Amino acid sequence: MNGNELQKYADMLVRVGANVQPGQELLLHVPVDIAPLARQVVAAAYRAGAKFVMVDWQDQAMKRVHLEEGPPEAAEVVDAGAIADMTKLLEGGGAVLALNAPKPGMMKGVDSQRVMAQAKANRGATKRLSELMQTGQVAWSIATVPTPEWARAVFPDLSQEEAEAKLWESIRYVTRLDKEDPVAYWQGHVAQLNEKIDWLTDKQFTRLIFKSETADLTLDLPPNHKWVGGALTGPQGQAFLPNLPTEEVFTAPLRTGVNGRVRATKPIFFNGEFVEGAEFVFRDGKVVEFKAKTGEEFLRKMMEMDEGACYLGEVALVPQDSPIANLGILFQNTLLDENASCHIALGSAYPLCVEKGAEMTPEQLMENGLNQSMLHTDFMIGSDDLNIDAETADGERVALFRNGNWAK
Repeated sequence: MNGNELQKYADMLVRVGANVQPGQELLLHVPVDIAPLARQVVAAAYRAGAKFVMVDWQDQAMKRVHLEEGPPEAAEVVDAGAIADMTKLLEGGGAVLALNAPKPGMMKGVDSQRVMAQAKANRGATKRLSELMQTGQVAWSIATVPTPEWARAVFPDLSQEEAEAKLWESIRYVTRLDKEDPVAYWQGHVAQLNEKIDWLTDKQFTRLIFKSETADLTLDLPPNHKWVGGALTGPQGQAFLPNLPTEEVFTAPLRTGVNGRVRATKPIFFNGEFVEGAEFVFRDGKVVEFKAKTGEEFLRKMMEMDEGACYLGEVALVPQDSPIANLGILFQNTLLDENASCHIALGSAYPLCVEKGAEMTPEQLMENGLNQSMLHTDFMIGSDDLNIDAETADGERVALFRNGNWAK
């Protein structure tokens, strides 16, 4: 991607993703590997009228050094001062833009117990940051940026140059950066998602039933649940896209209302590790059996993070006939792969998924059926033969999905 394209991408991330407003501060989480784009994003933010941009530089290679060379307790050390500064910025009305530059396999061979200890420490230390974002108190957005390592992993049969070019081409396509007016595209796309969201919320279905070769699963939905997706509204009234790109509409299942079996149709990626061929059995909401072809022990430790880590916090509907899915590429990146397939998430539910949830305490959210956990890990369950029915309070069944796509 040349300089002009980097600027165009940066402008879209700032104006469509986080939608930075004049006088607003921006927190930018960005890997050191993509410094050229980071500079373009900072410039774009200031052109949009940002008051200040705080840059949180991240280095996955350094993270590995800490985990491998440091003592065990080093995995649990967090930069409390930096987190306090970030929290202050967001509590003051700032926005967040997180750029993800994947390096698949970066944590391969590292002691999984240390990886999990670090993840747990980070989640605990940034709990307030997550709360501000998940309750809609700040505008935020997450997007991906290609790296040489990611390109090699996604397209192993191509030369390095060809792989990087194809990955950038794919990112242009799924983010609609290839459109003459990406902003207009996303406005229209969000309007279509909002139609689904409004209809689903209005119907107040009590249960979803998933049937396919890999799924025989029922998910009860809590009273007064809300469907979410597309754009959200920030505290200054601006619309922002939490995920760029986005194809999903989602809500929270009732914490104790998940029953049946399901097999992940794509690998699960978490903190640089991945799990393949994962299968789960749920009873009264809890995972009571599980197995995996690879990464089973890591999966076990993930679900032992806390009491809520083996319950579900999200169910998302994504058609198989969508821009990302139609590429037929396993991106090995949750942000993209989850927007190519129906998925569910182990761990915490978003407070926005229940009426007045943003005003509730964690205890009140639990009372209203929404799971609470430090974990939130999506995994894909969509397939070309997936049928989904919704059930009303009086027992009527409505077809939502047939053969992997919306039935209406």
